[in-house]
Parts: sequence; C-alpha cells; structure tokens
Amino acid sequence: MNDIEKYLRLYFIAGSQDYRHLAGDPAQQLLNSLEQALANGITCFQFRDKGVFSLEKSPQEQKKLALKCRDLCRHYQVPFIINDNLALALAINADGIHLGQTDLDIKLAQEKISKPFILGLSINNLEQALKSQSLEKVDYLGVGPIFPTSSKDDAAPAVGIGLIHQLNKHNITKPLVAIGGITEQNISLLTQCKIAGIAVISAIIQSKNMLQTIKSLTII
Repeated sequence: MNDIEKYLRLYFIAGSQDYRHLAGDPAQQLLNSLEQALANGITCFQFRDKGVFSLEKSPQEQKKLALKCRDLCRHYQVPFIINDNLALALAINADGIHLGQTDLDIKLAQEKISKPFILGLSINNLEQALKSQSLEKVDYLGVGPIFPTSSKDDAAPAVGIGLIHQLNKHNITKPLVAIGGITEQNISLLTQCKIAGIAVISAIIQSKNMLQTIKSLTII
C-alpha cells in the first residue's frame, strides 16, 4: 500500500446540497456530519458543493464553509479534497482536487499545480482508465457509479463491479476507488475486488449510527 492508498480506504463526499432535506442550516448539518464521520474513522473527505441547492451562487459563503470543512479535516489529519474548483482549492490550501471527465481540463490542472497535491479523476469505462495511465500527476481513479445512485443529478448509468475486474485485468496501476450507490447492504459485493477503497455520499449522510456505518463500510 503506497502513501495515497492509505487515505482512500473510506472516502466521504458531501456538500451543502446533500443536507437540504434536513431541518436547520444545511451548512451546519454538513459540518456536524463531517465531524462525526471524521471522529469515527473516514480516511478522506471531498467537498463537492455543486448544483441548484448548493452555495455555488454564493462564492463567499461557499468558501467559508470549505474553510471550516478543511479545518475539521486538518484537526483529524485527514486529506481535504475539493471537487472541480481548482481556484478554491488553491486559495484555501486544500490537499487536492478531484475532477470528472467533463470538468476542468486535467492537463490544465496539472500545469497550475506547483506543489504536492492529490489529484483524482473520475472514470466509468476502460478507455478513460487507459488514457489516465499517461497522466503522471493523477494519483487515483474514482470508478463508477458501481451501483445505481440518486446522490448526483448528473450520474452516469451504473457500470457494475465488472468494470473493476476489467480494469484489474488490464493492469491499470493507479489506485481505484469504487463509488456510486454503495451501502452497508451491498458492500460485501466489493470485498473480492482489487480496489484501494470506496467513496460514499448517502451511506454516511443518512446514517443513524455513524460508528456502525463506518465499521461496516471499512473493508480495506
């Protein structure tokens, strides 16, 4: 296991929009949930504040929330990653950025990064994974959605665990993080897959027992 892999075992992703269904301030709900998750053992956090119900149209409020999330992660010595906002990531000294296939150009991002920085990339097919092999600064690949998911409005169709086996067969060397629709009920299907870890949104946000949820999801 290399240095990056130890941080990918249980990767939590969330933004203010994911808490809009709860009573109270979504930003504060996110902070409460994140602190519980950190205290109980998540190994990485990605601030993904995107969409109609996010703080995208209030950049100063978004930055304030991102800083609070970053500080919580620093307290627990867990990497703080920002989704698809390189300017924000650099401005608040985040530990890294995660990009999708249609986000900021990956090569442009590499050019702008001049310090040690975690760089993640989403893929959902073999061709994308093969192309990523030549991207030296990409540290890991987010693979999915593995199962159907409603956490992201723009989620692609589920690819299933078969894609992970396919990537393993083709000797994709970058660490793989399975994402999409992963729950305490279906996590066992991933135990035979060669992955560095899993990433979840709803499984933690909707948890009624954070300690038990994180224990169940920690399979690496």
